[in-house]
Amino acid sequence: MEKLSYFADGRYITSETDKYNEVYNPSTGEVTALVPNCTSNEVEKVIGIAKKAYESWSKVPIIKRVQVLYKLRQLIEEHMDELTYLVAQEHGKVWDEAMGDVLKAKEGTELACSAPSLIMGESLMNASSGFDTVLYRESVGVFAGIVPFNFPAMIPMGWMTPMCVAAGNAIVLKVSSSTPRTALRFAELYKEAGLPDGVLNIITCSRKEAEIFLTHPDIKGISFVGTTAVGKHIYSVAAAHGKRVQALCEAKNHALVMKDAPIDRTAAGIINSAFGCAGERCMALPVVVAEEEIADALAAKLVELAKGLKVGPAYDKASTLGPVINTKHKESILNWIQKGIDEGAELVLDGRNVTVENFENGYYLGPTIFDHVTEEMAIGTTEIFGPVLCIKRVKDFEEGLAVMNRNPFANGSVIYTQNGYFAREFTSRTHGGMVGVNVGIPVPVGVFPFSGHKDSFFGDLHCLGKDGIKFYTESKCVTTRWFDEDEKKNTKVNTWDGTI
Repeated sequence: MEKLSYFADGRYITSETDKYNEVYNPSTGEVTALVPNCTSNEVEKVIGIAKKAYESWSKVPIIKRVQVLYKLRQLIEEHMDELTYLVAQEHGKVWDEAMGDVLKAKEGTELACSAPSLIMGESLMNASSGFDTVLYRESVGVFAGIVPFNFPAMIPMGWMTPMCVAAGNAIVLKVSSSTPRTALRFAELYKEAGLPDGVLNIITCSRKEAEIFLTHPDIKGISFVGTTAVGKHIYSVAAAHGKRVQALCEAKNHALVMKDAPIDRTAAGIINSAFGCAGERCMALPVVVAEEEIADALAAKLVELAKGLKVGPAYDKASTLGPVINTKHKESILNWIQKGIDEGAELVLDGRNVTVENFENGYYLGPTIFDHVTEEMAIGTTEIFGPVLCIKRVKDFEEGLAVMNRNPFANGSVIYTQNGYFAREFTSRTHGGMVGVNVGIPVPVGVFPFSGHKDSFFGDLHCLGKDGIKFYTESKCVTTRWFDEDEKKNTKVNTWDGTI
């Protein structure tokens, strides 16, 4: 069995640990590799490597830094099928979804290629009489990225690394032990693109060793994607130690379906949003809030379309619904389905007994739909992270909006309607940070931030967009005064010295 290494200082290093975790192929259930649970000493060592690399990388002119990213973009395109296969094999996304994961990493790289203009500062001549002020945006230091399993390309290599290194920082990525191969391959491509050794480092370890990032004096900021409980912990501890934090957490996104929405097109959008990536994404759409007048018709159409999904191995291009990540997560989803039944929700489509011929050991679940879900039911309130869709019924727009806004999470929210008034009211009054009008997955392109609210996000600056640029840089204001002949002779200086 292959034992993977961690990547630091531009090379693979065999871990000194005796603890390894199994990496599975979710489509087959087979163990494909062993990944190290790196030691605390190794985490400290990698932080030191990153700090040393930062000292020289931060001095490289930004125009030269982004040349690495231009080259990386080219390499991503050249290796698109290879990277797509890696994502599909280790995560279980079907082919188109896996390619989309890689394309989003390319999108983040393209955004970072614009860093010279994005990071430009501001200036004002004669801000006060004879005083000129210039604001610069500078690199910060070493960042830590703590990465989940569900988007092994997009999150570490689209949301975190490109802008971080373009801004002149170094980064240590603690990637998921379930999906390490994609990030490790990207690290090789970064090196091939010309990134100096030590600027990008990748390690796998447990939460215990990762705690070092939260308090280590050489870590200046942390970007985290994962559960709300862990996100709150990281935010509180790291912020207390003077670090900047962006913690992107759980969600339970809802879609309000109005009675004027076109049923067929709306249902197709919901199916894609609810069951894409097997529901393992924080911008999935696991809850539909339907006006009672059209709820029966919508539920019937959703069941019809869901039955048409082809469950199968990720790298079979005919598959439209792949496996979930591992057996433990599959058991968790099965428990949630049973809980929904116990709570009294009506199970109108049961995906628990799906098998795939020749892939019987894969971690497959079919699309599952519950109707008549109420606010009191945990299945309609808590993130399940699987192919399970809940339908809640309401009498009108106001009740539907109130149901949605009472949810503690606020990543995304959606309305399906042809009515401009309701669409405008919804976008203004919903708590969701990313809003879709007839768009089931309202994730904006990377020039805008990924802007969750409430218990879906902790921090001040979101990832991507202008927020992402600010997160990976800090501002410095320089005020200059040049003395004329009369001023040179002046021996009296005002208390405010030109600041008012």
